[in-house]
Amino acid sequence: MATVALEELDKEAVKKKYAEERAKRLRTEGNDQYQRLEGAFGDMGADPHTPFQERDPVHDHVTFAFIGAGLSGLVVGARLKEAGIDDFRLIEKAGGVGGTWYWNRYPGVRCDTAAMIYLPLLEETGYMPSEKYVRGPEILAHCNRIADQYGLKDKALFQTIVSGVAWQEDRKVWRITTNRGDDFTAKYVAMATGLLHIAKLPGVPGISSFNGKSFHTSRWDYEYTGGDKEGAPMDKLADKRVAVIGTGATGVQCIPHLAKSAKELFVFQRTPSSVDTRENHPIDPGWFKDLATPGWQKRWMDNFVDNMGRGVPTEDLIDDGWTEIARRVREKVFSLPPDKMNPEGMREAFENADLEKMNEIRTRVDHVVSDDTTAQGLKAWYSQLCKRPCFSDEYLPAYNRPNTTLVNTDGLGVSEVTETGLVVNGQRYEVDCIIYASGFEYGASLEFKSGYDVTGRDGQILSEYWADGMRTLHGLHIHGFPNAFMVQMNQGANMISNIPHNIVDHAKTLAQVVAHAEENGFATIEPTEDAVNAWVTTILSTQAGMLASTECTPGFWNNEGQGWDMKFRQSQGHPGGAEGFFQHMEEWRNSGAYEGLEFTRQGC
Repeated sequence: MATVALEELDKEAVKKKYAEERAKRLRTEGNDQYQRLEGAFGDMGADPHTPFQERDPVHDHVTFAFIGAGLSGLVVGARLKEAGIDDFRLIEKAGGVGGTWYWNRYPGVRCDTAAMIYLPLLEETGYMPSEKYVRGPEILAHCNRIADQYGLKDKALFQTIVSGVAWQEDRKVWRITTNRGDDFTAKYVAMATGLLHIAKLPGVPGISSFNGKSFHTSRWDYEYTGGDKEGAPMDKLADKRVAVIGTGATGVQCIPHLAKSAKELFVFQRTPSSVDTRENHPIDPGWFKDLATPGWQKRWMDNFVDNMGRGVPTEDLIDDGWTEIARRVREKVFSLPPDKMNPEGMREAFENADLEKMNEIRTRVDHVVSDDTTAQGLKAWYSQLCKRPCFSDEYLPAYNRPNTTLVNTDGLGVSEVTETGLVVNGQRYEVDCIIYASGFEYGASLEFKSGYDVTGRDGQILSEYWADGMRTLHGLHIHGFPNAFMVQMNQGANMISNIPHNIVDHAKTLAQVVAHAEENGFATIEPTEDAVNAWVTTILSTQAGMLASTECTPGFWNNEGQGWDMKFRQSQGHPGGAEGFFQHMEEWRNSGAYEGLEFTRQGC
């Protein structure tokens, strides 16, 4: 496909267009424009996938309790079992393991990171992904494979919501209570509430007045639509007029399937996604057998980090849209003349690489979408990393179907929901069903996401301790909260392009530290206050990246265009990026000194 060379682009005109499009979408209420999934749309604790199971309350003691049964809980559980910590319990609000992949079963759900590096413990389970980018059902099946292989379901408490976590100083244990009447203790506790698990709805007037069918994509109703999570046709939509609100990653995945099924499909768009080619393909068993030598998955994960980092990798094993972004930037930077090899010159090189790429993505829309008005509406006028990049070979062609209409709200969104449909710019759209592909809470506080608070030593409340910003050592350990761990990416690698790599590294650290404590008879593990202060100082030396830029079009990465305060800055990643963090942690673990941690014995 022919594209315009950088020299032919009017850079100032493009940047002016970016600013104009951003201004259309700014809202003074920021994240307050959204509302939580509740009421007529269902309780976030409700589980449409597994019938509720009655059970007796649990009153016992376990060595290790993990709150959350997504990838974090599974990988930590596996590593602890490998380290000889068998007494392990998962606590999960869903009816099974999988986290995001348990809830998200909408048609077309698929990971946009290569399965070879996204699915953890492939080498340990001996599993070969079926495709370069696997579908949701395969990811959920792999989650269950891990849980079954490591016996992680034996003591699990599913369909259970934690109500309290409190440190008992006299016994050196954590007391955990739940909504099911459970009241038990654990020597160690870890928490991973997940980045994207609290669904949100747009704050559209009249949203509860619609008399037809409506649901969020994370609570997909196959009884209404027909079909199933495995991809069977949604035959019950053949006589239905369907509206979808939202064209982010979820919309990009489910809209092609709805376009094939619905009598009429109206896609209500506030901001278009940048949609590059996917080029998915099956994985060849012979090829996989040759590469799957001991340590292969770590080599692949490390190779991805190398390609996304600042060095010059010798090969690109992943070769996807993510590594292409980094490769383009490197090529521009390394071609700079000596007098331009400075921060200002590098920023310009990044900008030039991005302008070229986004021009290609917009040109692709013209080549694929036949209707010019629709094509113009689908073009993303912002830098590629202002929103999470999307990749699909089916999304844009869906708009060539005669039953599919793009309702471009030009940045304003839907103005009203009525009893029979939706209103945009005074025009009414009568529909039978409204599907909200409106995403999840991103910048919410810990207690909002988890639904509980944590009480540490001397009655210290975690939300109060973090009132002015996150404070940890390595994003994992918290001073004043002995034997407690946070498994997430903030103040760590903060690697959004492959979140499981953050989890895998934290799990390795956690299991090694806990095994050390158990082997040596220690009662507690806790970071010193000095170590936490030093780590926070290190994190604050990180430059605020594009994701937080208020120059970007509004989205969850920049607090809906409002920008983030110092509290957010404090949750960023290592100044050396994922590459720097993983290298630091490898050296820290290998030293065996566990610098910054204090290990104490009972009574000390």
